[in-house]
Amino acid sequence: MSLKKYDATIVGLVVLDILGRPIEKIPEGGNLEYIEELRLTVAGTAGGTVIDCAKLGLSTLGVGAVGDDEKADFVISTLEKFGVDTSGFERLKGIPTSSTILNIRPNGERPALHLRGACDHFLPPPKDKVDIFDCKVFHLGGTGLLKKLDGPVSVQLLKEAKENGCITTWDLIGATENTIEIVKPLLPHIDYFMPSIEEASIMSQLKDPKDIGKYYLDNGATNCILTSGGEGSIFINKNQYIITPAFDIDVVDTTGCGDAFDAGIITSLIKGFDLEKSLLFATATSGLVATGLGSDAGIVDFDDTMEKMKTLKHK
Repeated sequence: MSLKKYDATIVGLVVLDILGRPIEKIPEGGNLEYIEELRLTVAGTAGGTVIDCAKLGLSTLGVGAVGDDEKADFVISTLEKFGVDTSGFERLKGIPTSSTILNIRPNGERPALHLRGACDHFLPPPKDKVDIFDCKVFHLGGTGLLKKLDGPVSVQLLKEAKENGCITTWDLIGATENTIEIVKPLLPHIDYFMPSIEEASIMSQLKDPKDIGKYYLDNGATNCILTSGGEGSIFINKNQYIITPAFDIDVVDTTGCGDAFDAGIITSLIKGFDLEKSLLFATATSGLVATGLGSDAGIVDFDDTMEKMKTLKHK
């Protein structure tokens, strides 16, 4: 790979998560129930991914927006604590930081209450502030919840990333049947298209994984990886169809597993892993995050993740 300042630039949805577990139901009226654990974490399809990339040893530039509230201070300081370069961030006056309350069920499911906030209002920084394309891998995460960025701006971002010699990776959140309208123009500029199989199915209106993958490849994506939680993942391109089963782990919380999978693929690209090893590594990063509360749980560093990848058993 050519010499670049950053291993990865991660652009998009950055959210403060407030998580509690285990929660079977919300107390009725003004009643009180007790829980075992409560955390604040930086998450989102860009926030979770950039922290996991940093923990795995990559040099990372985070690009996004926060508000001018107390939540913003926590988000920026946490990113910097993990070693993320935050010079690509904007603080927006009069707008709250995007945030989510997550009520984690005993089985790890995570019904969410989301405040859209700053992520709907930001645009990429000008080049004289920071060159967001001075990276080996350019990841756009959070399409669908980035009101100003979604659409032509995102198309131009990915197009410029390719023109600057970056490998492009992509993920989204909150897909509906209409999301395909903003996703389809992005596909010719995406090297690794990485939605969940549920999101990919909703957007394409198809059910069979081979048909789903073919739909996105025919519309321009180079490689398609469909993540499917406890079932693992399916890799599809013009020549290959690879099913990678999930590892057998004790699930605590599935928040951020897709973001961690993205980070695993990005790290594998930087490390030059072959395809099967890349998919195994991303499966490990995703599984490790599910072993704790929050999207930054489970992953210690690169060496620990490699060791776990070799020792964890598949389902």
